[in-house]
Amino acid sequence: MKILKTDGPGIQKLYDRNLYARKKRIEEKVRRIIEDIRAKGDDAVIKYTKRFDNVKLTQKQIKVTENEISAAYQGITSDFISTLKIIINNVSLFYKKQLKKPCRVKNEDGVILREKITPLDSIGIYVPAGTAPLVSSVYMSVIPAKIAGVKRIVLVSPPDKTGNINPHILAVANLLKVNEIYKIGGAQAIAALAFGTKTVPKVDKIIGPGNMYVTEAKRQLFGYADIDMLAGPSELAIIAGRQSNPDYILADLESQAEHLGGLAVLITPSKKLVKQLKQYIPNGYVVHTKNMAETIDVANRLAPEHLQIMTTNASGIANKIQNAGAIFLGLYSPTAVGDYIAGPSHVLPTLGTAKFFSGLCLSDFTKTSHIIAYSKKALERVREPIEKVALLEGLTKHNESVQIRFK
Repeated sequence: MKILKTDGPGIQKLYDRNLYARKKRIEEKVRRIIEDIRAKGDDAVIKYTKRFDNVKLTQKQIKVTENEISAAYQGITSDFISTLKIIINNVSLFYKKQLKKPCRVKNEDGVILREKITPLDSIGIYVPAGTAPLVSSVYMSVIPAKIAGVKRIVLVSPPDKTGNINPHILAVANLLKVNEIYKIGGAQAIAALAFGTKTVPKVDKIIGPGNMYVTEAKRQLFGYADIDMLAGPSELAIIAGRQSNPDYILADLESQAEHLGGLAVLITPSKKLVKQLKQYIPNGYVVHTKNMAETIDVANRLAPEHLQIMTTNASGIANKIQNAGAIFLGLYSPTAVGDYIAGPSHVLPTLGTAKFFSGLCLSDFTKTSHIIAYSKKALERVREPIEKVALLEGLTKHNESVQIRFK
């Protein structure tokens, strides 16, 4: 592991890691793919699937058929179905608690202010499958969307060399009643969802993690469709002290190293831990701090996707954390429990964007309309303030639209 000091030059690279997504070469390549999909639709989707996935599809083969879904169940065991039921229950329980009641304000003059919460009509879920089929991304995305009331859920995932989507991805999506599944991946899949093609219908919002090309496509296409966040390689930071168990820390850091390009960081003021772990995890970092206050400051500046706090006062430290996608407390809350079964979605902000993005919430699948109703008496009471502000802005017709109601 690389040892970093808080006052050294190396740590700034960790703080600035979100700049990776703007590499000129990637930006231009993705832009060309997007324009091609926009202009040529399915033909371009087929072309890029052949180029990047080495799979030749016809237009009819882009969408997964009922027969393909039925065939996927042949390799699914009853044990997996039982496990899935437990997971679905946990995730559903968490997101049902997020259901929000619209706010309402009413006064004696006849003013009524309220909000109307409406689920999005359609979303597209991207499920990576390049280095590993992320089956968990299916249920971690579909379940909150279903609970929020989204009517149409579309799933896209790149095909393997045989031209098929991983059977577990298909089975989970089918069990969760996802009716539209397409064998496309990469930037071309994001563009197809944003613009729509003859085969792949347009969606209102695109969610789900992906590689740097997927992330860059989401960035460029924001506005044609909404996006959840700009997610990069997976990240784990661990706050630990001298009493922390080094074996647990090492196991958790090693688990993060399984992700391609994943970031594993230990932040600690303990010289003992630094000495014990510095020879392990060659692609990881140890940030050696002066004290726990500086440790917390480093964690907040890092704004990691996952933050494990493995100290005796984990809850107290968590209260001082402002920037993290998900926070795991204590010795028995490894990141893996959040990745697979705890309940909150593992679709989380990375690359320091936890400073302004949140993990996937029910509100990501809804939109709010403000409803405003005034009586004549209520409008009369605000005539003067409206007039003053409207005339100050030089918008006389705004003022007249109010005054005409009292002539």
